[in-house]
Amino acid sequence: MAEASSNNAEADGQRSAKEKRQKVRDVFVPRPFEGLADEAEWIALRELVPAASAPLRLTPELVEQYGDRPVTLATVLPMAWPAMTKPDGRVFIGLQRHDQSGDVSRDLAVALLAALESEPGQQVTVPPLPGVGPRLQDLLATDRLDISMHEGFDFWLDADAAEDPTVQASLERANASIYPTVRLAAAPAAYWCRVPEKSHVRWVLPDDEDAALDALSRLGAAGELPLGDGTRFAGMFRAHGRLVPVWDLPRAPEADEWEAPLADFAKRYAAALADPSPLDGAARRARQGLVGRQLTLR
Repeated sequence: MAEASSNNAEADGQRSAKEKRQKVRDVFVPRPFEGLADEAEWIALRELVPAASAPLRLTPELVEQYGDRPVTLATVLPMAWPAMTKPDGRVFIGLQRHDQSGDVSRDLAVALLAALESEPGQQVTVPPLPGVGPRLQDLLATDRLDISMHEGFDFWLDADAAEDPTVQASLERANASIYPTVRLAAAPAAYWCRVPEKSHVRWVLPDDEDAALDALSRLGAAGELPLGDGTRFAGMFRAHGRLVPVWDLPRAPEADEWEAPLADFAKRYAAALADPSPLDGAARRARQGLVGRQLTLR
């Protein structure tokens, strides 16, 4: 009889756990970074940039609850961890990670809270689906990102870890996979990178998708999409509710050679964006062509 009661209790516990798991629903948020300062830069760091970091400032309520622990946003952490803590209390959260839900902001918020609740130096455990709760916009002060670009991933390593041969070998393999990437000053959230056979400029446009597409269509109809001789407008992709145009460039010139051409394009784009008139026939055809040339992310 006692055994039957035990089995029933175990079954009830399993059903209860299953019901709790079933209550966690995924929700798709097309613009997860909407409302954050530098929305386009958050998108660029998540989708375009291999190695970069930026300090984050918590809301006064979180500082009062957890203390003024330094928090750093990283493009990617070791083994794509969502978060980690250092023995001195520093917290890192990673933008690029393996497990994610339909709301990237909620994922990052859960990772940040889990790290703040973890003892310094301990491993941070984050659930695969975050469920309902605060988002990043609820946890951070409204500061613009102060981005630091890095040539490798050693920015999140402590000195003693860097001396470990296993860690050093892993770091060397990771660093070897990085394409040189430079943040351009000509436009916010614009980045140059060099791949084996060519270079690219990619720019996360800050504007509504339809308005941005219309502006690009006007420029396409006028033959004003390239950045200059030897360049090609390769297409665009969508990322977190924003358009990202991509240009193919000659491989040799360095990033600073493309500051002026991108600045000129940004002026043309701003003028096209401000044009209130309906698209003419040529621009409508250009729009159809742009939609048909959408690129695959990365």
